[in-house]
Amino acid sequence: MKNRKLIYSKITFLLGLVLVLAGCERELSEEYKLAGFSKAGEIFIDGFTGGLDYFPYADSYQEAFSVDTETKYDGSASMRFDVPNVGDPNGAYAGAIFRLETGRDLSGYDALTFWAKGTRAGVINDIGFGQDFFENKYQTNRSIQLTSNWRKYIIPIPDPAKLVQERGMFWYAEGPENGEGYSFWIDELQFEKLGTIAQPQPAIFNGADKTDGGFVGVDFAVTDLTQTFNTGSGSNITVNAAPSYFSFKSSNEDVAFVNESGIISVVSEGTSKITATLGGVLANGSLELTSTGSFDLAPTPTRDASKVISIFSDSYTNVPVDFFNGYWEPFQTTLSSDLTINGNNMINYSEFNFVGNQFANPTVDASQKSNVHINMYIPNSVPADMDFLITLVDFGADKADGGGDDTREQIFFDKSLWVADTWITLEFPITMTNKNNIGLIIYENINFSSLSNWYLDNVYFYED
Repeated sequence: MKNRKLIYSKITFLLGLVLVLAGCERELSEEYKLAGFSKAGEIFIDGFTGGLDYFPYADSYQEAFSVDTETKYDGSASMRFDVPNVGDPNGAYAGAIFRLETGRDLSGYDALTFWAKGTRAGVINDIGFGQDFFENKYQTNRSIQLTSNWRKYIIPIPDPAKLVQERGMFWYAEGPENGEGYSFWIDELQFEKLGTIAQPQPAIFNGADKTDGGFVGVDFAVTDLTQTFNTGSGSNITVNAAPSYFSFKSSNEDVAFVNESGIISVVSEGTSKITATLGGVLANGSLELTSTGSFDLAPTPTRDASKVISIFSDSYTNVPVDFFNGYWEPFQTTLSSDLTINGNNMINYSEFNFVGNQFANPTVDASQKSNVHINMYIPNSVPADMDFLITLVDFGADKADGGGDDTREQIFFDKSLWVADTWITLEFPITMTNKNNIGLIIYENINFSSLSNWYLDNVYFYED
């Protein structure tokens, strides 16, 4: 999902309800306030319910949404969304949330439902509810396959009992299909009690039973949380569910414990198994975590800062970086997480096959630098078949990746350089003729190497 920033200009569709309290001298009790949350399920039925605010994402196409009185499923109006073309200077995608200032009690419903169609077939990447730009505590979403005909869609609520004061009524994010923009419509948007949402099958870690190593002071996130229901049609629908829907359990909290946000904190040596339930149902998937104690930090660089161009290090001022993990589709599997231990930042790569660090805005002029420095740490054991490649890419005069004038330097490393649970230093010369527009470093498993988990720190160019 794309990173998004809230813009602080909201469009209020209808005036909120005005609560008039006449002759009341006492403050309302908390019980009264809770009882007073609206239980209405309607969001858009020929128009918006009162008090609903529209917040487009800051980097999205701001004019993507409109009310359409010509094309509709039923009644007099529908919601229309215009997705921009690739490269549109007004925004790369369409996306927004629809939020209430107070909230509703949705515990009596089991799904968000709506009718939708598009000008063409396409997949809406993210659509759901629970996003409010605050905690997003009960964010829920799925992708849906649009057709050019009206069709009803269902987004089940992972655990309705949690939604007693929900503000995030609806959100979506969608980009161009095959590089081209298109339009889609949504109508009859509401929460419903269908009564056909059954057989819950929650999961963490995509239902896999995982094992991993950890260190004291290093936090992990429980990832790939989903809830699956069988519906009245007999098919299953799976939604992505926020951690707050789940109750997490550690088999040994003296080793590791999990908070309500799904963050696992490792506190001592030993082994603990992390599991979860959702609505009283045991989730598929688990993590057996073995902590080997404290984590050793990478060696602190000592080179003069005036001789260094730093990409990633706490010892120097870093250049602007576009990303440390580009998530290149469709073949990349590598996941990444940022770790901070005693004020020292590092990156952990897991499920590794290849990954890139890009710094193209601006590119780096390393014409006066002779070498590259990288610190790397492999936990637990070094794979017997490890074969590792690092590639430097200079983007050429056009300063664009793949612009036709790129040059590359590749450096091959074998397993003899590494010792498990030890920071090693990789230093090698920059041999490219062109090195004044370097914009990318790629790390890669080659020759079927099975390295899957490692840490990165202190990436910089330097002169002797």
